[in-house]
Amino acid sequence: MLKTSLSLTALFVSSAVFADAPNAEQQAKDMERIIVTGSRVEERLDEVTASVVIVDQQALLRNMEVTNELQSILAIQVPGMGPNTGTNSSSGQNLRGRSALVLIDGLPQSTPLRNGRLAIRSLDPSVIERVEVIKGATSIYGNGAAGGIINYITKNADSKDGFNGKLNLATNFSATDFDDSLGKRADVTLDGRNDKLSFVANVAYEDNGIIKDADGDPLGLLYGMSGFESKNAFTKIGYDLTDQSALSLTYNYFEGQQETDYISINKTVNDGEKSYAEKNTNGIKAPGDPQGPRGNHNLKLQYEHAEIFTDTLFTGDVYWQKLENVFFYSTKFRDPELGLAGGQSMIESEKTGIRANFNTTVDFDNTAASFTYGIDLLNDVTAQTMVDGRDWTPEMDMDNAALYLQSKFVINDDWVVKAGLRHEEIDVSVNDFQTLMVCRKTCSDVVNVAGGDIEYSATTYNLGLRYNAFDTFMPFVSYSEGFDVTDLGRTLRTASAPSINKIDTDASIIKNYEIGFDGYYGIFNYQFATFISKSNIGTSLVEDAATGKYESVRSPQEIYGFEAALEAKPSDTLTLGVNYSWLEGKNTDTDEYLNGSTINPPKFAAYADVTITNDWHASLTMMHVGSRDRFEKVGDVYTGTNGPVSSYNVVNLSTSYQISQDFKVYGGVENLLNNDYYPARSQSYTGSGYNVKGKGATVNLGINYLF
Repeated sequence: MLKTSLSLTALFVSSAVFADAPNAEQQAKDMERIIVTGSRVEERLDEVTASVVIVDQQALLRNMEVTNELQSILAIQVPGMGPNTGTNSSSGQNLRGRSALVLIDGLPQSTPLRNGRLAIRSLDPSVIERVEVIKGATSIYGNGAAGGIINYITKNADSKDGFNGKLNLATNFSATDFDDSLGKRADVTLDGRNDKLSFVANVAYEDNGIIKDADGDPLGLLYGMSGFESKNAFTKIGYDLTDQSALSLTYNYFEGQQETDYISINKTVNDGEKSYAEKNTNGIKAPGDPQGPRGNHNLKLQYEHAEIFTDTLFTGDVYWQKLENVFFYSTKFRDPELGLAGGQSMIESEKTGIRANFNTTVDFDNTAASFTYGIDLLNDVTAQTMVDGRDWTPEMDMDNAALYLQSKFVINDDWVVKAGLRHEEIDVSVNDFQTLMVCRKTCSDVVNVAGGDIEYSATTYNLGLRYNAFDTFMPFVSYSEGFDVTDLGRTLRTASAPSINKIDTDASIIKNYEIGFDGYYGIFNYQFATFISKSNIGTSLVEDAATGKYESVRSPQEIYGFEAALEAKPSDTLTLGVNYSWLEGKNTDTDEYLNGSTINPPKFAAYADVTITNDWHASLTMMHVGSRDRFEKVGDVYTGTNGPVSSYNVVNLSTSYQISQDFKVYGGVENLLNNDYYPARSQSYTGSGYNVKGKGATVNLGINYLF
């Protein structure tokens, strides 16, 4: 299996990328052989005109020696993606300042109609073969991809006949205070192939234990990972109908809930005290149900034909996805008339879809051309309700039909020209509804709103150019557009008009401009890119301090930034690298900076990957998160997500030893230096309970056994 994990455009290059590559020339050859499927067809990376990061199996495994949290892994691996929030939510962890559409094998996990920011943790990492991240607004997969896509590609059976198995057992615990911190994990993966039939099956279980900060105090529980217990079941069955056609059926189930006998003591940034948790020694029943996904189901039936007609590959999918994500309990949902001291919301979403994708190749004189085209049909029914039965958003029933065409021309092996378009027709049906009363200092008004249909029609375009003639300098330039129904549920739940026809529900068109280059010289590999992302309608949120309601900003926005990376391989056993990403953004009508829910602070990463012996490997990573202070206090306090962010550092160490061909032991320490810090989101979010410190030094130990 090809062991690569690199970016084409100023993106972080994983230490696993070149672990087996002796020189820069070999690195370039490896790059040409890498393929990505995020563009809906297999494609060589040196023919991509957008920013791409691939986190391959080896990179995933080495990161999992330290942590199994996908938020943390992607924060380290993907420049332009915000630092880990320290929670099971990706709220405040954006991709180039915008929301990313999370996919599992191309199936949408995000809920754009009411974005709960929990999709990034929608399956267990032991199921994943690789992660493909494509940055910048894209219409390839339609609504919800304002910042790009994160596509989890799941495992396939080995290509050879036979049976294989892998058992992984691990434990984690706090190095600052062991009490109640012991976690446990087990996952088993089986795969086999017999002639035309193949299968993969995986089950995984994890219980985090109580996570503690650098002082040994249990972390606060808001969106918390303490006591978070997750279960995952995955299977993929494939059958080769002919030499050129095959069927596959994939199912994945994931659930993860916070089950703990600790009680959260919530503070705010303005209190100057951290939120933490205390053991429940008095038998007090914490209000509400456990937080987290109660169940995330994904089912896909796929048919592939290598040549359904002349020089044309066909892929057809029928899929279904259903989830229920439960959020934290809050007193702002109190309703004395109903005898309710508070409440707890949950997002319920069900999607069914059909996709037909064709890829036709044509060769001309000195030009290889390919055309990817097809149709997407999707029904998405989403609502945010209260666990007690009240409605926070109305049910939104969306029908989406889209046609698309993407073309690519490789001219004289050096020039790559890409152009495409996608046309969307969307109809969202909403019944009559009543807004929910939300209270903080005061309570919001309850409004009766007449429902109806909301219709959208849009065509988005993309254009890219890349030149590969010189190894030391391979530039590219691209323009891409994305269509985004900007969190319609949040817009509707804060309605003040009596009719849906009088509410501003316009969709946003995001325009992404990017220029960059990559190259190699001697032992060095380097990348750089700069970008501007513009939207005619805002995608960030502002809090009403009186009621606690968050409302969408409709002002046009501009987000801009750059990313750079440099890697050196002075020997076959040592790889060193650094990368840096920076972005900023403003509401262009008011010239005001965008808040911390949208803009992440600067991020710098450095790494060393060492092969000590043929069987002994070690990795050291460091992530520096910079400061961002753009906002003034309102009176004596910071409001919304406008808190100032101070810089901090996190260092991780991992090592593994291959005892035999089938048996490996590994260990890692997250926050090796036991740095005492607040994650960026904990500093910028001023709401009660959000100011939770980062993990203190945490040890992870495990074994792998192949059979």
